[in-house]
Amino acid sequence: MYTSSDQLSIDPKDMKATFLDLRKRSKDIVKALDRNQPVTLFYRGKAKGMIVPASNPLQKTVSALDHRAFGMWRNRPEMKSVRSVVAKLRKTRHAL
Repeated sequence: MYTSSDQLSIDPKDMKATFLDLRKRSKDIVKALDRNQPVTLFYRGKAKGMIVPASNPLQKTVSALDHRAFGMWRNRPEMKSVRSVVAKLRKTRHAL
C-alpha cells in the first residue's frame, strides 16, 4: 500500500510510492527501477504519475516510416515532381 512511507509497497509486479517516499526512500525506488519494475506515484491517495525504467520503457517507439501519414500523397499525380510543387508554393500572389 501507499498509505505511508513506512509501508512502501515492494510488490514484485508493481511498486507504489508517495511523493514523501521519493524524498525519504528514494534508494528503494531506485532498486525497483533496477529490477525493471515501474513505480506508480501517488499524491493524496490518487495516482499522479509513473516512473518507468529507462532500459524497458512501457511505450513502444514508432518509426516515422511506420506512421500512417508517411507517404499519404504518393498516389496523387500532381505531386510527382517535388520541384514543381515547391516552385508553385513559392510563387508570389502577383505571379499567379
